[in-house]
Amino acid sequence: MMFPERFSNLPDYAFPRLRKLLDAYPAGGSVIHMSIGEPRHAFPAWVGDEIAGALDGFGRYPPNDGTPELQTAIARWIARRYDVTVSADRQVLPLNGTREGLFNACLALCPETKGGKKPVVLMPNPFYQVYAVAALAVGAEPVYVAATEATGDLPDYASLPAEVLDRTAIAYVCSPANPQGAVADAAWWDALLALAERHDFRILADECYSELYRDTPPPGALEAVARTGADPERVVVFHSLSKRSNLPGLRAGFAAGGPDSIAAMKQLRNYAGAPLPLPLQAVATRAWNDETHVEENRALYRAKYAMADEILGDVPGYRAPQAGFFLWLPVADGEAAALKLWRETGVRVLPGAYLARAVDGVTPGADRLRVAMVAEQQEMRDGLLRLRSCLYG
Repeated sequence: MMFPERFSNLPDYAFPRLRKLLDAYPAGGSVIHMSIGEPRHAFPAWVGDEIAGALDGFGRYPPNDGTPELQTAIARWIARRYDVTVSADRQVLPLNGTREGLFNACLALCPETKGGKKPVVLMPNPFYQVYAVAALAVGAEPVYVAATEATGDLPDYASLPAEVLDRTAIAYVCSPANPQGAVADAAWWDALLALAERHDFRILADECYSELYRDTPPPGALEAVARTGADPERVVVFHSLSKRSNLPGLRAGFAAGGPDSIAAMKQLRNYAGAPLPLPLQAVATRAWNDETHVEENRALYRAKYAMADEILGDVPGYRAPQAGFFLWLPVADGEAAALKLWRETGVRVLPGAYLARAVDGVTPGADRLRVAMVAEQQEMRDGLLRLRSCLYG
């Protein structure tokens, strides 16, 4: 049977690769999971009540564009968080998880050609793997741009040849960055928008970790559009309740951007989307309207940042994350270090290379481990102490 060749060279997804690496060996201690970025703090206590109060919604098809209440809650949150006004019905699209949106935005917005040539989709390297699959799905050329310490852990798209930039249709950006925890500041966003204007491409801004930070809220792409007066169609941003509200199983997020971009995404969704069930939209509406639980959650992560700094701060090459909930730790070889840690301590982490692609024989992150700070504090302390002792002495 024939299968599409465009996906034939995809490596295994990160976590099946991790299972192949580790599961042939017994754990060297009680297992501590620090590989998957699945929030484990308590979600808001009122979630069950919201679902129960809207239970009859499971008996109806939900609207593809989201309920007016949810659209309005999202638009108001954007205004509070970024001081940017968007139209609730024309510039907001609730999503069944942002992975859906990050993929489908490429389908809806990437042209078949750019200047008569095959279009390019830019992405940081390492990166969230859906970016690459989306590029391949639309027949574009994925271009992986190193995001390493040398570039501030963010991709330097301006360094690319003009021929590549002129073919670029879409550039993915993740800020705060997964896995590095780096934050794009206002000047970085302004420069990227100027580059997009010169070479006529869209920016898909993955901002799913925006509400987990140390002190200063990370700037966002919509702020940059408003500040610079750029074309609103240049940018679509993506946000999620998974990290912000500890609701990864709710599968609730949103996209926001220029009205034409959102209209194109809505049109595609009419044919191939999976809108959030009405009771879950009710939960999402309340979550976007409430900041108290977010502040409480952020305080827990701030304590974890301090814990990581205390335990690992003197490790050569350690860089404290600015935001998000991952540590990006230096090692000689990520796979060897992850296997050693598992076999000797039972701590499970992800080799950095599993989030990247080799370019010119170099895989950014091959000398890194991604460590998810999602466990409860005592378990996390135990895991970091084991990691410190095993890998750094």
